[in-house]
Amino acid sequence: MPGRPGRTRRCGRGRVTGVLLALASALAYGIADVAGGLLSRRADFRAVALLGQAGGLVCAVAAALLVPMDGTMDATSLGWGALSGVGTGLAMVFLYRGIGRGDMSVVVPVSAVGGVALPVVAGVALLGDRPPVPAWAGIAVVLPALWLVSRSDSGEHGRVRAAIGNGLVAGAGIGIQYLALAQAGDGAGIWPVAAGRVAAVLTIAPMLWTPGFRLPTGRLAFWSAANGGLAAAALVCYLLATREQLVVIAVVLSSLYPVVPVLLGVTALRERLSAAQAAGLVGAGAAVLLLTVPL
Repeated sequence: MPGRPGRTRRCGRGRVTGVLLALASALAYGIADVAGGLLSRRADFRAVALLGQAGGLVCAVAAALLVPMDGTMDATSLGWGALSGVGTGLAMVFLYRGIGRGDMSVVVPVSAVGGVALPVVAGVALLGDRPPVPAWAGIAVVLPALWLVSRSDSGEHGRVRAAIGNGLVAGAGIGIQYLALAQAGDGAGIWPVAAGRVAAVLTIAPMLWTPGFRLPTGRLAFWSAANGGLAAAALVCYLLATREQLVVIAVVLSSLYPVVPVLLGVTALRERLSAAQAAGLVGAGAAVLLLTVPL
């Protein structure tokens, strides 16, 4: 895998900024994840995913026009962005399909752990990332933490084998999304995210041509598109975070988004935490501290 063009790593204040951007990405993605799951129960999951990526494209183009580029936009960076979008499309379709079929307790944790594991392995083996010892401890803690915090005791149990399959494909898509986007050069600005939304739309669209399929209209269509805009904002934050620190650390921090639905449930819906979820939240907090120790 070729090196990232124009990529430099900053220290001190820049790395703090990278941490904050990665955590902002996790927050935005977590909210979008909750909304996407709810929307996929009211409309065809493929339609929710497609409208979301279309809305994300509008927001990504707007952001790209507002954020100045450091250099000249290159085809390689746009290609990486497009590959990232293919991962996004696969992840959204299979994640929403699993959630819409009532398999949240399996699909979400499998996809969350898979979405971290693939970029971490590739970042170390192929990109030469070398996190410090405390960060390695944080990575080791975050994998079981994500599994625990994502587990649901709601009694939703579909076909386990199909649910695991959906989770694995979604996790691979998430991993490709993060890993490919991180390869885009600084000079391309936010345009790789926009290229990714185009690729995501093209990835999802062929899955829609089935008899009787209809895109939702009205408020449901609007909120699906708006939710995609929020997910695109999460990717923008992640892309900017990778320009400040190691890809491995940016991925792990951004991948804490499953914590957000749990926190929303506790604070907004007054839900009670299970023992596993409480342990997962503690583990996630410890992982953040360990990953930011070198700052």
